[in-house]
Amino acid sequence: MLLKEYRICMPLTVEEYQIGQLYMISKHSHEQSERGEGVEVVLNEPFEDPEHGSGQLTEKRIYLNNKLPSWARAVVPKIFYVTEKAWNYYPYTITEYTCSFLPKFSIHIETKYEDNKGSNDNIFSGEPREEETEVCFVDIGYDEIPERHYKESEDLRYFKSKKTNRGLLQEGWINTQDPIMCSYKLVTVKFEVWGLQTRVEQFVHKVIRDVLLLGHRQAFAWVDEWIDMTMEEVREYERATQEATNLKIGSFPPAIAISETPLPSSARSGPNSAPSTPLSTEPPEFLSVPKERPRKKSAPETLTLPDPGRRDSLFKLPSFFSWNSSPQPE
Repeated sequence: MLLKEYRICMPLTVEEYQIGQLYMISKHSHEQSERGEGVEVVLNEPFEDPEHGSGQLTEKRIYLNNKLPSWARAVVPKIFYVTEKAWNYYPYTITEYTCSFLPKFSIHIETKYEDNKGSNDNIFSGEPREEETEVCFVDIGYDEIPERHYKESEDLRYFKSKKTNRGLLQEGWINTQDPIMCSYKLVTVKFEVWGLQTRVEQFVHKVIRDVLLLGHRQAFAWVDEWIDMTMEEVREYERATQEATNLKIGSFPPAIAISETPLPSSARSGPNSAPSTPLSTEPPEFLSVPKERPRKKSAPETLTLPDPGRRDSLFKLPSFFSWNSSPQPE
């Protein structure tokens, strides 16, 4: 077991980030999904906890087989997915990841959000720990991001929000930024396989750090798209995008515009948890990697998301698709 605490500061308030997080997760999940691959939402419903009160329970299946490198595809089944279960009691969440192929592998994440610059050293003081936990600060402006994920529009050194007038993030921005909040994430990785445990757990933590960095960068880089949204509006966006993404990874490609007809106000949805954790396409150093052959690409799949910058944006999928049955796993 390898335990680390990540602290990711944002030029937002905790209240603002609740909406930004929901928007980012939905949009990011859709961008990362394609036919037979991606994030399928199988459960999203209210949940009552005797200790934490009212929250939202979500369950997702993250299909990854074709996204794995060749060395991994050679040993894992074709039908391969990671299950994410999340209990969201914002500003406190619990997220767990398990693997359909590796029963001895799991990730457990506890997250707390506070309006400070990562200065609370006792935020998880109630959690029993066998040893001192490594604290890792993640700088969304200046930490290096994997080249395959880099986009100039999401480089926060050069991004300035038109609606909030926040940015450009200069070196040392955490000490001068107002407002500022911090995501505190206590992450436990377990891979109980003798001979591989230490190296695999270290590798998975590197992947998690990259995912946290990318997701939080995007949440702020997209701030002008979601900052004017109400909670009801972002949940409408979340619901419509989840349906479109489930269809997108199903058995037939969609050609969908979800900005034509308004949804009924009674449409049910709720908040998601922390960003899902995809596996990296880069193998650990201790494994050799054969040259990967390019895969044939299928016909393009299109989706037009609503423009969240417009308050009159509408989030309805066309009626010629039946939503009474769930899409088949890819």
